[in-house]
Amino acid sequence: MISPDLDAPAPGRGTAPHGPAAGPATLGNREPLGLPDLFDDGFIGNPYPWLDALRVQAPVHHDPGTGLWLVSRHRDIRRVLLDPDRFLPDNAQHAVTPLPVAVLRILARAGFTLPPALANNGTASHPGLRRVVTRFFNAHRVASAVPVIERIADELLSVARARIDTTGGCDLFTSFAQALPCRVLMELLGIRHVDAATLMRWSDASLELFWGRPTPQRQLELAERVGEFHQWLTQAVRGGTAAPGSFIAALTRHRLPDGKPLDVETAVGACFFVFIAGQSTTGQLISTVLHRALTEPGLWPRVAREAGVAEAWVEEVLRREPPVTTWRRVTACTTELGGVQLPAGAQLLLMLMGSGSDPEVFAHPERMCPHRPNIRHHLAFGTGRHRCPGASLARTEAAVALRAAARRLPGVRLTAGAEEPPMLGLLSFRAPLQVAVESPGDAPVPTAAVGPRST
Repeated sequence: MISPDLDAPAPGRGTAPHGPAAGPATLGNREPLGLPDLFDDGFIGNPYPWLDALRVQAPVHHDPGTGLWLVSRHRDIRRVLLDPDRFLPDNAQHAVTPLPVAVLRILARAGFTLPPALANNGTASHPGLRRVVTRFFNAHRVASAVPVIERIADELLSVARARIDTTGGCDLFTSFAQALPCRVLMELLGIRHVDAATLMRWSDASLELFWGRPTPQRQLELAERVGEFHQWLTQAVRGGTAAPGSFIAALTRHRLPDGKPLDVETAVGACFFVFIAGQSTTGQLISTVLHRALTEPGLWPRVAREAGVAEAWVEEVLRREPPVTTWRRVTACTTELGGVQLPAGAQLLLMLMGSGSDPEVFAHPERMCPHRPNIRHHLAFGTGRHRCPGASLARTEAAVALRAAARRLPGVRLTAGAEEPPMLGLLSFRAPLQVAVESPGDAPVPTAAVGPRST
């Protein structure tokens, strides 16, 4: 088993800036000077120096670029997540970039609306809706899903293996990391009458439209896809064609606290969130897990042969480099947080990624140390009333994916030049958009012991 060595040296990403633009300017008076745009390539590529500086110098900081209050300490973020009555989830799915009238017209024609359902729901209907979701992602169902995950992973990796044998290389992001959770979700939730590629395209468009900074022209293109997605969901909910026992069928049977049937709009809103979270964010996690494992000397062969190594690696990646990097809340009233007085209606951005590197909680947080004794204290899946109901499935899929890839592709390595891949850089989502691998031919497989290193 991999054991943590917290006194080992820690070279690599996360300890030093990438070039002259990658470090924060001098900080003082609790106000970061020169904090970059949160969509800046330098911040997306290596956010750790800024996150560390924010946590120390300005743990609750107003960012003039976005108008958001950045909350970076683990204890403050945890407090916010555990008090959903004071820190409301209402803004969790608001568009980061304002939607112009032309885009709103496209969405209106599609009947698009996102009423409070799951992530953005602080009303009395939330507990019941959450129970519908958790029934499909509980421990028993996840355990039963392992053979399904393994079968689909094997099918996808067979194609990847053939491509590598034929061409010498393959991108595991598009061919494996993205496709696996989408196909698994479709089987587990009984999703019919749509292909995986279309569902992935719709989901990616939704993330970019609501959490990205697309140009006005790009917003129009994305709105068309999001409208198609919403129309398909509405037809699936309203049409009565959902398979018995499926997720959509369960939603249509659900009753609200007052005994009334769940309205179509809210059911669609719940589906919208679950389908995106269940496939896109899990695909982003798998992409990060694979890429980071391939950069860690000696880890790939150990994942293939030693029990528990894949699970431990996934957990440490979730702590240090989660796919969901931030999440939003809004204050219900004037309140104090981290020594700062916040007005009612203050828009908060919880820096989940930074909280996993808080030295108050994690010793030597810049080092990758699987089997940390307190590893489950990270907030990658949130905590409290709105903790991600699919956390167990995401963990399981990522561990199965890593172990299966290491076994089916034992000799692969990252393609030369792919060590720093292009990154998905949305406000709340970050992951490698490429895991390019190649076969080294007859080159020996590295057997160096796995040691902790920085991300």
